[in-house]
Amino acid sequence: MKTYSEDLRKSIIEAVDRGIGKNEAARTFGVSLSSVNPYVGMARKVISLTPKKRPGLRPKIDEQGKRLLEAGLEKRPAATLPQRREYLQKVARISVSESTVTRMLKRLGWSQKKIAGCRRAGGVLEGGLVVDGR
Repeated sequence: MKTYSEDLRKSIIEAVDRGIGKNEAARTFGVSLSSVNPYVGMARKVISLTPKKRPGLRPKIDEQGKRLLEAGLEKRPAATLPQRREYLQKVARISVSESTVTRMLKRLGWSQKKIAGCRRAGGVLEGGLVVDGR
């Protein structure tokens, strides 16, 4: 179901108040009749027309976990995904998959970078890896 703006909802109610039928108002504004009816009912009961926040799942990594990851990126830029995942598990008691950690790192602006010349380098996070001047 599409969420319509408060302005559009008010325009629909004003049109119905001026005497336009609900069917015609729905066609005029490009919404369904099943959207117009609740808006008119809300206006009559003097209920706010502001769209409600949609329900959804809470994030697996909360703000505390996000701050821990950011701090870990600065302290240990070469840590592997399993190490970061284990760190979140031990410190914040957040049990997530490596994929979830990867998505969060991507949102934080970090990406994996391959080490040139290594056979099984895996990934190293951008941000610098300094080992013996290499």
